[in-house]
Amino acid sequence: MLAATILALTSAGLHAAWNLLVKTSDDRDLAAWGQFLCGGILVTPVLFIIGWPDPKVYPYLIASGIIHFVYVTALVQAYHHGDFSLAYPLARGGGALLAALGGVVLLGDVLGAWQWVAIAIVTGGLLSLIRPGTAAASIGWAVGTAITIASYTLVDSAGARLGSERMDAVQYGFALMPFAAVAISVGNIARRRLAAFRAVLPEMVRRYALAGSFLVVAYTLVLVAVRSAPVGYVTMLRESSVVMGALAGWLFLHERLGRSRVVSSLVIVTGLVLLIAFANRASEV
Repeated sequence: MLAATILALTSAGLHAAWNLLVKTSDDRDLAAWGQFLCGGILVTPVLFIIGWPDPKVYPYLIASGIIHFVYVTALVQAYHHGDFSLAYPLARGGGALLAALGGVVLLGDVLGAWQWVAIAIVTGGLLSLIRPGTAAASIGWAVGTAITIASYTLVDSAGARLGSERMDAVQYGFALMPFAAVAISVGNIARRRLAAFRAVLPEMVRRYALAGSFLVVAYTLVLVAVRSAPVGYVTMLRESSVVMGALAGWLFLHERLGRSRVVSSLVIVTGLVLLIAFANRASEV
C-alpha cells in the first residue's frame, strides 16, 4: 500500500507539473501542442508491445481526441486570463464534479444521499475559489476547461467500459495519447501555427519532451498503483493534484490569492475524496 501511495501522489505531482509548464511558457498554445505530441510519440511503441485496442472503441478515441483539442485550447486561455491557483483547481475540480453528474445523466450511474452531500462540498469549495474582482474571462475559460474535462472523461469511460478485461482499459488509455496528439496537431495546423511550431521546436524540444514524459508517466503510475491498491484509494490520492496546483501558484508563481485558494482546494479535495469513498462503499454493498 505504501508503494501505491507514493506512486499515486507522484502521478498527481506530475500532472500539476505539466500544467505548470504550460502556464509558464512564452507560447502556451505551442507548449501544449508540443507536449501532447511528444507524449503520443513516447507511448506509441508501448502500444505495439501490449497491443492496440479493439477497433470498436476507435469512434470513442476519435471523439475524445477532438475534445482534447478543445480542452487544450480552453486550458491555454484559462492560464492566459487567470492565475494558476485559480484556473487549475477550478478546471480539475469542476471537471471531476461535472463528470460525476454526467455519469448520472448519461451513463446511468446512481448516487446515494451521502454522495450528493460530497458533491455539495465540492461545489462549495469551487465557489470559494471565486472572489470579488475575479475576471469573468478567467472564470469562464476555467469553467469551459472543466466542461471539456468532464466531456472526455465521460467519452473515455464509455469507451473503456466496452472491454471486458482490465487490459482493454489499459490499451484504451494508452491509445488515447496518440489520438489526442493527432487531433491537437491537426487543429493547430488548421490554425496556421505549424511555421511557429517549427521555429521554436529546436529550442523547446527538451521542454516539450519533459512535459510529454510527465503526461505519460503520470498515467502509467496510476496503472501500476491500482495493481497493488484499490482503484478508489488511488483515485482519491490522485485528486490531491488540485491542492498541488494551488500550492504551485502560491509558492512558485507568487499569486496574490494563492494561500486562500489552497484552503479552497483542500475543501474541493475533501469533497472529491468523500465522493469516491461513498461510491466505493456503495459498490461493495
